[in-house]
Amino acid sequence: MSMVRPGFDPRRLVKLMNEAINRCKLDLRELTVLTEAATGAYSVTPVLCAMAGAKKVFAITASSRFGTVEEVVRQTKALAQLAGLANHVSIITEKSKEVVERADIVTNSGHVRPIDETMIGWMKPSAVISLMYEAWELRASDVDLEACRRRNIMVGGINERHVSIDVFSYLSLMASKLLMDAGVAVSLSNILLICDCPFRESLERGLIRAGASVDTVEDLPQDTPNGTAYDAMLVALGPQSKLELSPEKCKVLADRWPGVVVAQFIGDIDRTTFRNAGISVWPPEAPSPGHMGILPSDIGPEPIIRLQAGGLKVGELLARRSSCSEEEFCEYVQPIFA
Repeated sequence: MSMVRPGFDPRRLVKLMNEAINRCKLDLRELTVLTEAATGAYSVTPVLCAMAGAKKVFAITASSRFGTVEEVVRQTKALAQLAGLANHVSIITEKSKEVVERADIVTNSGHVRPIDETMIGWMKPSAVISLMYEAWELRASDVDLEACRRRNIMVGGINERHVSIDVFSYLSLMASKLLMDAGVAVSLSNILLICDCPFRESLERGLIRAGASVDTVEDLPQDTPNGTAYDAMLVALGPQSKLELSPEKCKVLADRWPGVVVAQFIGDIDRTTFRNAGISVWPPEAPSPGHMGILPSDIGPEPIIRLQAGGLKVGELLARRSSCSEEEFCEYVQPIFA
């Protein structure tokens, strides 16, 4: 862990984790959690569980473009040791009935997905699933909701706008970094925000505070709003939306706004049509369907730690059958608990 950015110093991570646990009053005592183990800021998730008193933590991992299994194990163990919990996390490399059936909380984290019919069939009736993001962001491929309904498995998303989590405060910083990485300075830039999701207000407010001029639409307009020549089109769409363009319309946009950049924050777009019309798309590699074009951890560990603590709080509330409406941490997906 010596080659990380200074802000990711493990000592700082432990400090931020303790603060997040205290803000959320996260208490996982007597609960077994199945989550993921990963690298960088995402190494915090299983250790957060242990720090919050979980009875047992199973963390599944696999080699990926972000790191090998060996790197994941090394980073997770180092962070757990620093937190004084060296022996409290069991890292595994495959899902099994023997592990899944022990879990009270299953997080919808990267290496845990997909949570399919087989996996749901292994869960005990009282087990719950925390989506680790807001309910509207749910991708059909992540969790088999119909199988959850048949077994009455509770599923909940995070209220990321809750004062103790407040991940939305980081959205405009992420968007600004995405744009600046693409070569658009944000300040004094004209940005067309194409947004049909709850990110809209946070993105608008933050980009304007950063000095940008922002117009917002839910789909690409036939005419230029206010006659503006845009430096960038920032795309932020929900998982059920897709920005599709005819080659003719795309060519019109390229002629109207020469050199305009399409920044794919979240949501699916037809990259080929843009590029064929001479419009640059950023980031260079397309994110997976429904995923973000920039990771929260790209701006630092804070948003990830807040998000993971919030997701685990949702799991705690569901597992203890607490009222999410009272706490306002959780957004029910299935079923509604009365």
